[in-house]
Amino acid sequence: MTDQPVDLDKRRGMAAQKATDLRRALAEVEAHVRELREREADLEHRMMTVPAASWQEASMKARHLLNLYAAGLPAEDTRHRALVSALFDDFARLSEEG
Repeated sequence: MTDQPVDLDKRRGMAAQKATDLRRALAEVEAHVRELREREADLEHRMMTVPAASWQEASMKARHLLNLYAAGLPAEDTRHRALVSALFDDFARLSEEG
């Protein structure tokens, strides 16, 4: 017996190694998604509880909400997608003017 750990990945066949790599990658992606959802929930909680101190902060909240709305639109709803895009353009233009 030795004190050296055995690298089991090297003892697996190619198919088993690929399956293991996929499981590891999927677990990593799921962890990142979970972390992102938690950060988004924290951001939204702060947006709801802290009033905007300026029009720019209010537009940031509106942008976030519009992005959530637009993400739920069906791909064929081009009219509403164009309206959201035009509003984002207005926000950008008015931010430059102010």
